[in-house]
Amino acid sequence: MVSLEIAGVTRVFGDGAAAVPAVAEVDLSIAAGSFTALAGPSGCGKTTLLRLMGGLDRPTRGTITRRAGEEARAGADADARPTDGTRATVSFCFQEPRLLAWRTLAENVALPLELAGVPRAERLARAGEALALVRLADAHARFPHQLSGGMRMRASLARALVSRPQLLLLDEPFGALDEVTRHELDGELRALWERERFTAVLVTHSLPEAVYLAERVLVFSPRPARVVADLGTPPIARDAAAWTSDALGATVRAASTALLAAIEEARR
Repeated sequence: MVSLEIAGVTRVFGDGAAAVPAVAEVDLSIAAGSFTALAGPSGCGKTTLLRLMGGLDRPTRGTITRRAGEEARAGADADARPTDGTRATVSFCFQEPRLLAWRTLAENVALPLELAGVPRAERLARAGEALALVRLADAHARFPHQLSGGMRMRASLARALVSRPQLLLLDEPFGALDEVTRHELDGELRALWERERFTAVLVTHSLPEAVYLAERVLVFSPRPARVVADLGTPPIARDAAAWTSDALGATVRAASTALLAAIEEARR
């Protein structure tokens, strides 16, 4: 598992009068094995911060340190790739599945291992294990066009998990799905995290989803992103009844109040 220390992180795109600040002076500590949700208005900088966490972008100022065991990598030296060449330390799951149409499900899921040079027999075996985690073992030989939207997102999640990540970064992975399928996959993702205990960070526009999935919800202001609320979620079972429970509802209302106040402040 990986912990994150984010100190004074600012990200500005462009220069001079055309400069666009996306993230401003963010300080965060994310514990190893935790599940954290980043919530806020569209375009506020949540995805930029997620990309900075994963090493896909670098901060203009400040440092991000990822620690796995005794190893630490920080600031400009932070690299999402571990020493064995796979993406075993950090994996991403985005809103679009982006499966290759000419590959079977197993071949799509095994792609990160193929790119890392893992032998075919091993990568297909590990793809099978990842597909089993997301309840798609029987669909390993199908092609993307033969799958429903929910199954394609399960496959995308399996591809992120095949490298056995210590840190899983999720950017609105279920945002394009219908409500019933989204709730089902939220439940599966939460159960998977409880079983595997990787460190997870989720970007979402849905406050109920953030509170249901995560142990901790960070609410951000309109751009540039600043943390305006840091909320813990109640330690109750994440079953179907949890979506309408008073305990989760209270946290959703607190997050909504903080978000609306930040939007109103930005308009002044």
